[in-house]
Amino acid sequence: MNLPKTLNHREPETHKGDYGHALLVAGSYGKMGCAVLAAKAAMRTGAGLFTVHLPKEGVGVIQTAFPEAMISVDTDNELFSTIPDHLERYTALAVGPGIGTAEVTCEALKRLLEAWQEKPLVLDADALNILAKHRELLPLLEGHSIVTPHAGEYGRLFGDEEASMTAQRYGLVVVQKGHRTRVLSPDGREYQNTTGNAGMATAGSGDVLTGIILGLLAQGLELYEAAKTGVYLHGKSGDLAIEKQSQASLIASDLIENLKYVTI
Repeated sequence: MNLPKTLNHREPETHKGDYGHALLVAGSYGKMGCAVLAAKAAMRTGAGLFTVHLPKEGVGVIQTAFPEAMISVDTDNELFSTIPDHLERYTALAVGPGIGTAEVTCEALKRLLEAWQEKPLVLDADALNILAKHRELLPLLEGHSIVTPHAGEYGRLFGDEEASMTAQRYGLVVVQKGHRTRVLSPDGREYQNTTGNAGMATAGSGDVLTGIILGLLAQGLELYEAAKTGVYLHGKSGDLAIEKQSQASLIASDLIENLKYVTI
């Protein structure tokens, strides 16, 4: 894997604005940790600026756990119900971890997809579960989106269709998560990842991957390259982690901690 040079090097005459402004929509009551994990992963991967949109109940959580993040506050105390203001200021968006599938959230996701205007987008977790119930939203993703389903999410959304056909049919980059994660592009490119280990089968691991890919998109990587690089970094951080600990002891936060040691 040839990693982007910017992961290891930055030119002296640059500032945080040169590395993108990532937006994450994540979290609901009892699931604010999803937002924390994805946010930390995005900035650890190099995003220059980061904003998370989450319910009012999550503000204290994020400001305590991750002070580097800025916050866009939903009008609802517990759920994603309203879309962030000033979407034009952001360079990439990820949505889904921990947002739930309440009807008000489904409606908010629809409005967000309609408003996002074809900039780079990652959908994971509950965003995929909502799409499985509202397949009429799929055309809003074509040409600018990455989906990151595990086997269950993939089956609910796309049935038993081969992932390469799904990528072409819907104009998506598909990250088909599993023992050897596959990344498939609408133009036929395919990558099978070789990093990672069984210790990564742990709660929050997928949220970390979403954040990593978001961070790369915010810095300007093309969709397929961001997805491919993201799954490599995700797995490699897990491999570095088990050089120091057992697979059984690995938690999602360990993946974030080891991202800083992944080099070209």
